[in-house]
Amino acid sequence: MIRFTRIRDLVALAGEKQVPISAIVEQYEIERSQRPAEEIHQTMLDNLQVMREAVASGLTGTEKSASGLVGGDANRLLNRMEQGCTLGGGAMNRAAAYALAVNEINAAMGRIVACPTAGSCGIVPGVILAVAESLQCSDEQLVAALFTSAGIGVVIAENASISGAKGGCQAECGSAAAMAAGAVVEMAGGTPDQVSHALALALKSTLGVVCDPVAGLVEVPCVKRNAFGAVQALLAADMALAGITSVIPADEVIDAMHQIGSLIPKSLRETSEAGLAKTPTALQIEKRLHGKE
Repeated sequence: MIRFTRIRDLVALAGEKQVPISAIVEQYEIERSQRPAEEIHQTMLDNLQVMREAVASGLTGTEKSASGLVGGDANRLLNRMEQGCTLGGGAMNRAAAYALAVNEINAAMGRIVACPTAGSCGIVPGVILAVAESLQCSDEQLVAALFTSAGIGVVIAENASISGAKGGCQAECGSAAAMAAGAVVEMAGGTPDQVSHALALALKSTLGVVCDPVAGLVEVPCVKRNAFGAVQALLAADMALAGITSVIPADEVIDAMHQIGSLIPKSLRETSEAGLAKTPTALQIEKRLHGKE
């Protein structure tokens, strides 16, 4: 029976069985759910298709969300990239544009995969689909990447939180960045140990980020934070693949995130009582949308 509660367990099991982390997580899900392997695999393929559709729809869409706060930015970034005007390069810009696209679809009440949450739904698909284009990965490799990201998410959820209301945005976009970083390291042929370092590096870069949505909507600053989370994930993956390690092990970083989340005041945990949500502009937006003074 496959059991793991920490990242070190995943790394150890992968080393013991001489398989990638994705294989451990897939077997875990088969045993946990008591569903056939084919059904589990197909579910992840279905998730992958939803992610692709969300990216495609978001990249071509130029309409605003019902609030008027977000929409069309993925298309703007894609156009600038296609014109060769972006300062960053390749997969990094695509990942940011794709992450924006998915989260704009979420803001428009479209169909997405919450990975791990709706507010952070653009980071994992944005990163893995952008990297897949660069590496010319097959659907099987992408499904494996999704299992790796899922395993990382399970560990974070069990030992800290993936909820902005409980741990701030570090728990949502931070967790998603960690999941994406570990997934693409495996896609690029990295070792389980490098997966561990990548997720630790990505998560460390988001520690302390608060959840302060304007007018209580998962739009500002959430949508654009997805783009930044995608870039952080890719940089963390590149660092890990280059042999750069996290001085603080992944499990200890997760524990630190849990501690920090408990110290973040309620006003900065999705309540819209402080931070960006209480700036003069945000208050004007709130009044326009909700009639609040």
